[in-house]
Amino acid sequence: MMLVSILIYILAMSLSKENQLSPIFLTRIASLVLIYAGVLTLNALYVQSIGSGIGIYCGLFQITNTTLIIESFFYIIASIILLGWGLIYKVKNNINLENLNIFFSFKDKSNNKENINYINTISISKESRDYSLIALFSILGSSFLISSADLLSMYLSLELQSFGLYILASTYRESSNATSAGLKYFLLGGLSSCLILLGVSLLYSITGLTSFDSIYNLLSVFSSSSLSILDIENTDRKIEIFYLSESFYQGLSLSLILIVVGFLFKIAAAPFHNWSPDVYDESPTNVTTWLTIMPKIAILFFLLEVYGNISISLDSSVTNLILDEWNLNFKSLSELVSYSLFNFNPSLILKNLILLSSALSLIIGTVVGLAQTKIKRLMAYSTISHIGFLLLALALRTEQATESFIFYLIQYTITNLNTFFILLAFGFVINSIIKSNYINSDLRYITELKGQFTSNPILSLSLAICLFSMAGIPPLIGFFGKQSVLLSAIGNGYYFMAILAIIVSVISASYYLKIIKDIQTKNLSQMTVLDQIEEESKNLENSEHTSNISNISINIINSKEKNENLLINLKRKDREYSYIKLSNSHSFIISSLTLIILFFVLKPSILLNSAMLCTLNYFYL
Repeated sequence: MMLVSILIYILAMSLSKENQLSPIFLTRIASLVLIYAGVLTLNALYVQSIGSGIGIYCGLFQITNTTLIIESFFYIIASIILLGWGLIYKVKNNINLENLNIFFSFKDKSNNKENINYINTISISKESRDYSLIALFSILGSSFLISSADLLSMYLSLELQSFGLYILASTYRESSNATSAGLKYFLLGGLSSCLILLGVSLLYSITGLTSFDSIYNLLSVFSSSSLSILDIENTDRKIEIFYLSESFYQGLSLSLILIVVGFLFKIAAAPFHNWSPDVYDESPTNVTTWLTIMPKIAILFFLLEVYGNISISLDSSVTNLILDEWNLNFKSLSELVSYSLFNFNPSLILKNLILLSSALSLIIGTVVGLAQTKIKRLMAYSTISHIGFLLLALALRTEQATESFIFYLIQYTITNLNTFFILLAFGFVINSIIKSNYINSDLRYITELKGQFTSNPILSLSLAICLFSMAGIPPLIGFFGKQSVLLSAIGNGYYFMAILAIIVSVISASYYLKIIKDIQTKNLSQMTVLDQIEEESKNLENSEHTSNISNISINIINSKEKNENLLINLKRKDREYSYIKLSNSHSFIISSLTLIILFFVLKPSILLNSAMLCTLNYFYL
């Protein structure tokens, strides 16, 4: 479905002229395609022959009930993100201050129809036409990654997803920040891909296999056959076999470590997180929304599948039984056995690696986030902190932990998506006038939000609700997500990680409250566009040379820290101006997601039962 839609999409773009298919039209088509793909994926759950899974394309991909549910959720979230563009209205010909005043205030649109023409388009930037197409390619790669059942399909799917993200980060070529973000993301993302490819090559050299099922079976047989070593009477022969086991486990552990480190790099988990604050801050906000949500969903679910199967294949109970037998019968060789079979248990090493990354993500994402003054850099460190909670639930590998992992990922997606949509809306409101082909409506500094509660109380209240949910304030949905992860950690005996997660949650609430405080604070130095237009018009009325003035310069001081002036030249004749406005779909998405976050406590069974069904499908089908 997705592949055919992309081919038709490319054909339509190539055969049509630029003016025939506007970017807003193309984006809406892509969103409808994703919604239809999600519905078809859910409909495939009624196919009884799927059962525990069906291999397709010679076993390169495996379709299960769990992957179908995840893909449908993935498509729906992607379709919502594509609706995050604002509507651009162009103002043409014979503009005067009175009509501009009416246009900005939207008090009476009927009086200025003769002088102002509204063109419903998404952007006057040519690059925006390609945004939805590149996003579809990235979604296709993510969909393939979730269903991958082979090392080759895994790597190719990951690269298809990554290349789309690299291009999205540098979509706006007129912006030097966006170009810099795309270059950084490409270079550092290429490094992580090299690590994954190196791990894949080592794993193939050890096992001689590329299929995941074959690798799981080999590891299971190898682990179980170790019990037969105890029946060998020759001690020298036993030592030789254990040396061979040691080399096998060493190579297997090294390859899995490289692969997992590469994936941790992709999701910006500490200590492999340094690229994410710079890339998120310099990318356009609608692209940052995509980067913080879509690749993380696909990679985390893939890690859940692979890590769980490897842990089951390398059951530590077999290793412990061998160690007990050797300690009883051959005490002189106990250190050798312990070294060869316990210290190089790949399952245990992966678990410790994920727990270490979880602890560092919780600490770094919280502590470093306290010093941030830019809104998207702060959200990047907030994302790193949330990744720490997800990795903690991932490392436990129990039914309760898996259910908490799925539920936390769902609530993280909803809350983060709504937060970035609100930031987009604030950018449209504050930087509403567009002076060039590049839509420079992004918010950069936290202080730009000062005084927004008085001018935009509904948006401010929605943002406050999202931030409270991220901080884990009850009875919002974020509180229940963190509670489920902490209960899983305590139930499995990880008291230190639970205490650490509680402490960083309390500390992280401070920088969320800092944003809310700035929203409530009035910024006396900031004037609205309309106020400055009125002030300039009064000055012109008192001037003797009004007829000779052809331009009006309006200097808008966004914030004291930013210390930049946005110069808008409003010419009287033969000039187009663009005014960005929220679309109805954008407003509807913000209101719907805010209500889900706020009133989740009244009807929690929908999301909780969905997470439980995914967990049961994962463990028992």
